[in-house]
Amino acid sequence: QVQLVESGGGLVHAGGSLRLSCVASGIIFRLRAMGWYRQAPGKQREFVAQITAAGSVTYADAVKGRFTISRDNAKNTVYLQMVSLKSEDTGVYYCKVITNNSWGQGTQVTVSS
Repeated sequence: QVQLVESGGGLVHAGGSLRLSCVASGIIFRLRAMGWYRQAPGKQREFVAQITAAGSVTYADAVKGRFTISRDNAKNTVYLQMVSLKSEDTGVYYCKVITNNSWGQGTQVTVSS
């Protein structure tokens, strides 16, 4: 059973930074592509970033140049470093095993303008 636990969210001013973490269990983490998604109030959940098992990364256009996804296979953890945050980055952030339908509880990011 896949379990995902996100953390690191919070309230920051526009221009600030946060680093999100997601610890995964129930999978052979090093073999799986991992992703971050977010859901803003009143909007559908959307893709943010992805990192493959080999370390290749993909970003949504809205976050390119500001967010960095990385992974630590020894810790079964995927990270999302976010800088130059904007109010439109506000939402609940979720990590996901790309080929699995399980979601964690998410972590709230609020950016005040």
